[in-house]
Amino acid sequence: MKSPSASEFDARAVIRHLPEKPGVYRMIDASGTVLYVGKARRLKRRVASYFNRSNRGSRIDAMVRQIRDIEITVTHTEAEALILENNLIKQHSPRYNVLLRDDKSYPFIVLSDHSDFPRLGFYRGSRRKGGRYFGPFPSATAVRNTLSHLQKVFPVRQCEDSFFRNRSRPCLQYQIERCTAPCVGYISPADYARDVSHAVKFLEGRSGEVIDELAAAMEKAAEALDFEQAARLRDRISSLRQIQEKQYISGEKGDLDVVACVHEGRQACVQVFYIRGGQNLGNRSYFPRIPEETDEDEVLTAFLARYYLGRQAPREILVNGAVPEKDLLEEALSRESGLQVSIRQRVRAERRRWLDMAVTNARAALAARLASHAGMQQRFEGLQQALSLAEVPERIECFDISHTAGEATVASCVVFDTEGARKSDYRRFNIRDITAGDDYAAMRQALTRRYKRLREGEGRLPDLLLIDGGRGQLKQAMEALEELQVTGVELVGIAKGPDRRPGEETLFRAGQEDVVILPPDSPALHLLQQVRDEAHRFAITGHRARRDKTRRTSRLEDVPGLGPKRRQILLKQFGGLRGISRAGVEDLASVKGISRELAQRVYDTFHDDGPAP
Repeated sequence: MKSPSASEFDARAVIRHLPEKPGVYRMIDASGTVLYVGKARRLKRRVASYFNRSNRGSRIDAMVRQIRDIEITVTHTEAEALILENNLIKQHSPRYNVLLRDDKSYPFIVLSDHSDFPRLGFYRGSRRKGGRYFGPFPSATAVRNTLSHLQKVFPVRQCEDSFFRNRSRPCLQYQIERCTAPCVGYISPADYARDVSHAVKFLEGRSGEVIDELAAAMEKAAEALDFEQAARLRDRISSLRQIQEKQYISGEKGDLDVVACVHEGRQACVQVFYIRGGQNLGNRSYFPRIPEETDEDEVLTAFLARYYLGRQAPREILVNGAVPEKDLLEEALSRESGLQVSIRQRVRAERRRWLDMAVTNARAALAARLASHAGMQQRFEGLQQALSLAEVPERIECFDISHTAGEATVASCVVFDTEGARKSDYRRFNIRDITAGDDYAAMRQALTRRYKRLREGEGRLPDLLLIDGGRGQLKQAMEALEELQVTGVELVGIAKGPDRRPGEETLFRAGQEDVVILPPDSPALHLLQQVRDEAHRFAITGHRARRDKTRRTSRLEDVPGLGPKRRQILLKQFGGLRGISRAGVEDLASVKGISRELAQRVYDTFHDDGPAP
């Protein structure tokens, strides 16, 4: 239903025809822009309240002055209205609603429905495809960390099916003992199914059962004098216990989220801790955009609706503030999730401590955002929007190659997060055994060396990998990551424009044909330029140091028994290295202090065709 528009809005005429039924209303301005979306148990009464001057503040006053139309949608129940309200707010992003900017779907771990050798992998999106899903997880980082733990303890394959089907020999994951090579038949379906079963129990929070089964198998192997197998099982048990120590929450067994909201001025932070199967999967900070005169309870209530409607909610949500429409929100979440969802504020003992921790983290995150690094955070958020990423990246790594006509090739890797450059994580790679000047091979070698180490547990993967170059360099990065089976990392190539001037860069994304060109004043582009330029500087510095060291090193230093004094004598006698290289053995031996044997060694250093006749 839509009211007639008019240059001067006649609120009474519109309200007169509104029904006393549940539904959603939309406030519209003169340009047709949606100012506000709300839901009501009785539309007529709720909309009329906006035009009662005695009950509204300055924010409502400002909105009401702009209203030129009101649209409504009648629903059967208030819970349906709440769900529709959430969808419309996501669609229109009204100025006067509390908006959650980072509003993408949760990432999951999925176990494919492959008949003999299913894979575990990263997944985000609609769960309509076959397979079994575990999660949700708070971020891609949490998924990767969990998959990394699983691969060390239960070597279930994580490679893509296309990669799996076309193998004729085991890949790197088998060599580093992260996979049992089912692609080439190195493990039977029954043994593989056992590993899958253990991985599933771990993801379900039943790691205690897994440890008991592994302990029994270890004892059986020891009794059979298969000590090598017993040692492998012992190491698995040890790894599982270490994971339990890091992730297990005493006293909690089910799935729950802990949500805390703090508010200061026009800024608010909502901190969410995720507990799944008794395991702490980490936490995330959210900074919703809020209108003026919005208190913490309003922000918390709006966050719960914006965040959980349309997603899989846990059975229990702990909150640090009052939720005025708690019963209604529980009904809507329960309907969508297929579970009985409870929202609880008054908790004690262990749960009270977790709620206090969430509040502490929210305050710390808000203080950090209000500090000087807020600009960097905004750049990261701008990058998410500019590239349509699923979530705000928390860590960016960038690679660049530097050399002089193929000499002393060095690759650099720089790391940035929302705090800025993380120089302690920078790395350089001296590139060897490639054709001089082959930048593609250099890039592939650097990426392979870098992410092979990370796959072995020596660091953390980035959320976004930036490559200084165009489609060719990006292809090398894609192939290197595929060979290592690194997933969940966004790949972007950045190439300078035709005139190589800043502001004309072209962005290439893996798997997409269309390029992205950001405006010169884009904060996201400024961030990418900063990261790219830092990688370039770091690569050039390393290249120059390596090149200078090579050029300073004389081939005479490689001659056994030829010390600094004798080298100086030879250089003076023959006028430099070129003169020494042209001299015969007899000429060299005629120099004081140079024996014939030593002269022969000097001669051999400059001639590869054997001793002089």
